[in-house]
Amino acid sequence: MILWNDKELTPYWVIMAGCLSIGLLLFVRSRIPVRQRNDRATTGIQIGNGQTIGARSEQDDYFACAVEPYGVLAVLADGISGLSGGKVSSTTAVETFIREFEELERFPDPEEFWDASAHAANQAILRNLLGVPGGTTLVSAMIKGRDLYWGAVGDSILAVFRKGELLPINHKHTLESQLEEQYMSGEISEQEALDNPQRKRLVNYLGYDHFKQMEIADEPFALQPADKIVLCSDGVYNSLTEMELETILAKDISPFDAAQAIIDLIEEKQLVHQDNATIIILEQGW
Repeated sequence: MILWNDKELTPYWVIMAGCLSIGLLLFVRSRIPVRQRNDRATTGIQIGNGQTIGARSEQDDYFACAVEPYGVLAVLADGISGLSGGKVSSTTAVETFIREFEELERFPDPEEFWDASAHAANQAILRNLLGVPGGTTLVSAMIKGRDLYWGAVGDSILAVFRKGELLPINHKHTLESQLEEQYMSGEISEQEALDNPQRKRLVNYLGYDHFKQMEIADEPFALQPADKIVLCSDGVYNSLTEMELETILAKDISPFDAAQAIIDLIEEKQLVHQDNATIIILEQGW
């Protein structure tokens, strides 16, 4: 579904209606097809996903994947809960990144792609919000052969599951991360870091005027056989322990079945304040 065009800004109510229908479709526990024209360069990649609305009144997470001759792109965005434009922000961000990737003729320079796509997404979000408060995190991964490139902003995470262990790739852009750095440097005490009531507050995200840049990989992460690339929103990692995630990821099942098993476990816990939770798992056979 196209939420804008090059000549005219789509009215806000149309965007909201479109996002609502998209969210309902994504909430259905089914295989969401990736956009694909030719898989010659990415033969063997399996993509699985899972999502739950949790205890929230609406789904602010949005995700998509694109498979092209030159590589694969996976994008996941988590609209800021509590802001009326969270859903519009996450949807606009993901659609912008996917569009930028699909319009390419060859695998891009990663740094240029992340920079251009992030600023295009930020401006598109601000236009589509029409003054309504909003914003979103975003984590994205590009795969070319055995190289994993990535860019992220906010607190959604990217990790690689390798030999029974989850390896964190990006950093969370929250006040908590800054407090940890201040504690490690001796600027504040451990208790001051732990007691700060705003430690979960985002310090960088898409959808505001002062956005500067995403966190971008300095160099590609070299993938190994049997690696699983995991993208997820905070509704996943705040609900399950690292051991619970690793136990499921270690099973000899498809990425789709693993993603569904993770969402099933989250729903089984029936946490009172369960956030939207979304996960994408990619696995490439060699």
